Amino acid sequence: MNKKLISYILGWVLLIEAGAMLLPAFVGILNHEWFHMKWFLYVAAGLSVLGFLLVFKKPKSNVMYLKDGFAATALSWIVLSVAGCLPLWLSHTIPSFIDAVFESISGFTTTGATILVEIEGLPHCMLLWRSFTHFLGGMGVVVFLLAIIPRLGGGQSINLMKAESTGPSVSKSMPKLRNYAALLYGIYCGLTLLECILLLCGGMNFFDSVTTAFSTAGTGGFMVYNDSMARFSPYLQTVVAVFMMLFGVNFYVYILILFRRFKSAFKNEEVWVYLGITVIATAVIAVDLYVNGVFGKDVYQSIHQSFFYITSVGSSTGMALSDVNRWPEFSKAIVLFVTCIGACAGSTGGGFKVSRLIILLKGVKKEFNLILHPRTVQAVKIDKKRVSHEVTRSVSVYFVIYTLIILVTTALIALNGFDFTTSFTSVLATLNNTGPGMNIVGSTGNYAGFSIFSKIVFCFNMLAGRLELYPFLLIFVPSAWRRQ
Repeated sequence: MNKKLISYILGWVLLIEAGAMLLPAFVGILNHEWFHMKWFLYVAAGLSVLGFLLVFKKPKSNVMYLKDGFAATALSWIVLSVAGCLPLWLSHTIPSFIDAVFESISGFTTTGATILVEIEGLPHCMLLWRSFTHFLGGMGVVVFLLAIIPRLGGGQSINLMKAESTGPSVSKSMPKLRNYAALLYGIYCGLTLLECILLLCGGMNFFDSVTTAFSTAGTGGFMVYNDSMARFSPYLQTVVAVFMMLFGVNFYVYILILFRRFKSAFKNEEVWVYLGITVIATAVIAVDLYVNGVFGKDVYQSIHQSFFYITSVGSSTGMALSDVNRWPEFSKAIVLFVTCIGACAGSTGGGFKVSRLIILLKGVKKEFNLILHPRTVQAVKIDKKRVSHEVTRSVSVYFVIYTLIILVTTALIALNGFDFTTSFTSVLATLNNTGPGMNIVGSTGNYAGFSIFSKIVFCFNMLAGRLELYPFLLIFVPSAWRRQ
């Protein structure tokens, strides 16, 4: 393990976070929130000093193996989250340190679960920081690091990209694209700016437009109002719904479109399955809502509410327009199914990922075909390209670990004594980085009532889910820290 290089990377992460805290500090100055604003400046100063000490001397060895990339990324997210909670905790916006850590991890991992009961009373600088953590965590701080320090990790920086990028794998051809990380962030910022402009055009004020765009871009869900998006016009709600869906698409598809490789972009199998799931789930739930008269036999509201919430949970954003606990049981079951699947690989969304689902289902089909026709050659293919045995094996192992974490952490959360639906869906919501679950943690609820132990378990789930399990779990393996 190249510990000096990992420390060097952590130093840059601290410097980036210190710079990011200047934005909420500026907003605090504009709104005369002197008491809360000063904590961003104090913490930023402390992070700057520590960061400069860590990056002052670049390590001699630039060698970065995959386990180094995994460890650097996992530790970066832990450091980022703990440092990010300090203004919330020191200002007594959130008096409990564990609660502040929970809120910060939820922000950076773009989960959107909250322990706050009253949001609208928070200072503007704190509200902006909550949404801005989504924006910072959406594309990933390490990807941003690669964009501004291209030679970080040398030619092996692919191991950093693999550790933070979502989905089964990162193609080795991706980093060969000129300034690939910078392209990702360029598209990410461009879509965010476009959404912000469209929200402004719909009459939303500047502060709300910026915070909403930040939350949507990171597919996080933190809003500045207790009722999320419910108070806004259907136009604004539709804009947010469409952009939630867009941020759930693999960003590599946007790069293909940017380079005018339209044929390859529009033949992406994962995107079509993702859109298909969205359309079918929206239609099925809309019919169920209409038949059961949830919105008084209003066809438009049934479709509108269904589309908004399916794009919300499908992209793992977690915004809502109404209390989903009032929905029929069949609709809630579909919502949980979509929550688990999540968005596309290479997007800002969470969940199991559509690409993994495709590989698993095609793997099952392959095994049945081999039983029926043992002498035939069978292969799993996506976009007409053969998926290697290594990837299919990795997806199968991922599914096993993913399931085990759900089972174990559900049992641990059940110690609170809440009903099973609350315990189970809270685990699904945190592991899949969605935020809201059902019952107590539904779209109008929060996580304030859980014990300190449960909140620590949720923090584990949120970090593990955002980092696709392997990088986060690796730091708990003692042998991973031994010298190469």
